[in-house]
Amino acid sequence: MSALNAASAPSAAQSSQTSATPEHDPGLSRRTLGVPAITLMIIAASAPLTVVAGGVTTSFAVTESLGVPLGFLLIAVILAVFAVGYTAMGRHITNAGAFYAYIAQGISRPLGVGASLVALVSYNAMQVGIYGLFGFQLSMFLEAKFGFSSPWWVWILICIAVVGVLGVNRVDVSAKVLGVLVGLEFLVVIVFDVISFAVAPEGVSTAALNPTTLFGPALGIILVFGVAAFMGFEGAAIYGEEAKDPKRTVPRATYAAIAIIGVFYAFSAWAFSVGIGPSSIIQASQESGPDLMFVFMTEQSGVIFSDIMTLLFLTSLFASLQSFHNAVARYFFSLGREGVLPSWFARTSRVGAPWAGSVAQTVIAVVVVIAFILGGEVFGGADALGDSAFLFPVLTMFTWLTNTGAMGLVLLMAITAAAVIGYFARNRRGLSVWVTVVAPAVSGLALLWVFIMILQNFPLMLGQTEPDATTFVLPGVVFVAAIVGIVWALIMRSRAPKLYAQIGHGTEPGAYGTELLEVVPDE
Repeated sequence: MSALNAASAPSAAQSSQTSATPEHDPGLSRRTLGVPAITLMIIAASAPLTVVAGGVTTSFAVTESLGVPLGFLLIAVILAVFAVGYTAMGRHITNAGAFYAYIAQGISRPLGVGASLVALVSYNAMQVGIYGLFGFQLSMFLEAKFGFSSPWWVWILICIAVVGVLGVNRVDVSAKVLGVLVGLEFLVVIVFDVISFAVAPEGVSTAALNPTTLFGPALGIILVFGVAAFMGFEGAAIYGEEAKDPKRTVPRATYAAIAIIGVFYAFSAWAFSVGIGPSSIIQASQESGPDLMFVFMTEQSGVIFSDIMTLLFLTSLFASLQSFHNAVARYFFSLGREGVLPSWFARTSRVGAPWAGSVAQTVIAVVVVIAFILGGEVFGGADALGDSAFLFPVLTMFTWLTNTGAMGLVLLMAITAAAVIGYFARNRRGLSVWVTVVAPAVSGLALLWVFIMILQNFPLMLGQTEPDATTFVLPGVVFVAAIVGIVWALIMRSRAPKLYAQIGHGTEPGAYGTELLEVVPDE
């Protein structure tokens, strides 16, 4: 970017503000969210009960290693080191399109736009994929308890409507709903942990806490399956414009979420191994999968408590759906505000909710769900899947999309780590080398390694015995999104230089300033 363009960027941003954010449009709500609210929304995205019931058992089953609890701690350490530079950069850049803005300012505008489309694909994939598991679980629960047989997609469409309504309301309404649901999740998992230690058929064994169980041949697979449990932790920065004090609220919420998630998952995974028995947990996980937790609780505490856990499992999924919906809506808002997408996406309601982005995400969810409904009719019948036909929404919609989304988000974090180094290379702002170089470099390399491991083990993550078209098509969607975004940015540079100049800098009052005058590497 030339010095002339840099100097003219503020006026360009101001001149486009009217078209992107009309005067009657109040923008996002300000000074609304505190540390607890943002922390709870981050934790909601990771769905604690879902991770303990499904993620932990899957990790034990696939890795055939007792190192799962320590794996959660190692991932938490990697992400905490990543957060050092990530939150430091966030103190200088407040933008609802977090990854997009950080990469645009830290590396280049074209790569930033590419990252924005990867973020949209990844967050949408995570959110819509979870709908598949939600619809299937609720349909099965109603049939088991009341004999009421219903299509899995009916409940998904109803849930999409509820999530959409919350999405167009004040963000603190969503925060309060998610806070209650997350609190109940934690409570029921803690009860499960206590009962596990009380049962302990082999005693309170520390076998799963032995470092040799982690640092072995299964290390890469443990991290691949464990990292998805943390997806959403980076979302604090997305709420920066709505935080009560972005420079303090966002970093505190990010670190709090990483610490709580990491310790809670590690402790619960250890408790799981103690409750079933270290010598039996792998085989039991392979035989029962996510049902293992509910079978165990039925045996130890009765059917009623197990049913309560099942209901909270469903609310856990709902909380995650709402959290990812909010993230997508804010990305649409940020991109519409800056002219990367049509300005309509920047529309907000009188209470500061990004209603246009919320509606867009709802429409995407409906379209993708309908595509899977039709696909299930064509490819998910008994002839295609045999006895597993009824699992179509889980084996396809949930598995395909959530794994694709997690892969995209890990890639974005690795690139963002490089962006932190690039951003502070121009002006360290008095920060240490640890914050501006070492921490982002170490975490970036670690995340890049995890991303490569995900690509190598993608067939395993999809439950495939042999690679097929989806093995390559699903990751390809992420890479194609990045390429399309880069090409679109280059077109903008040629045809709309004023819009191009404001990419990643925001156009609301206070969202741009001295940072906009900095020289960004030539693009």
